[in-house]
Amino acid sequence: MTTNVLILCTHNSARSVLSEAMLNHWAKKLGKDVRAFSAGSAPSGRLNPYALEALANAGIDTTGYRSKSWDEFVGENAPKMRIVITVCDRAASETCPYWPGSPVTVHWGYPDPSNAPEPEKKKAFELTRQAIGYRMLQLLCLPLEQMGNSALQSALAAIERS
Repeated sequence: MTTNVLILCTHNSARSVLSEAMLNHWAKKLGKDVRAFSAGSAPSGRLNPYALEALANAGIDTTGYRSKSWDEFVGENAPKMRIVITVCDRAASETCPYWPGSPVTVHWGYPDPSNAPEPEKKKAFELTRQAIGYRMLQLLCLPLEQMGNSALQSALAAIERS
């Protein structure tokens, strides 16, 4: 059974999209039955071009990725999430919708690379992509199918501390 992971950020334009793409990329490469989605509480409606460039430079296809609202994942026909990860402090402090199935939640915060000075933005996005990719690899190393929610919560918290 596919493990669905929802990654949240306020605008769903940079960190959450980097996370979605990195998790899907590594899951496919490693043959893991994991599917990532991303969304925002106040989506910008566009993906940050620096995020897209960082992913393209890593050889990751971004076809089909878009900025979307977390409301898409609360409906009756939405995929059932096993894990919900917030990647920005603002989204972590917001009142989230009720997620069907009561998924495990964790906050893996990253500084917003969009706030880097213009000459440093490209590097900031690449470093953020690498940091996110490392955590997504750690997530994929977990025996997700065999873990109960309590063990999964502990493992995700340990990844956050690493």
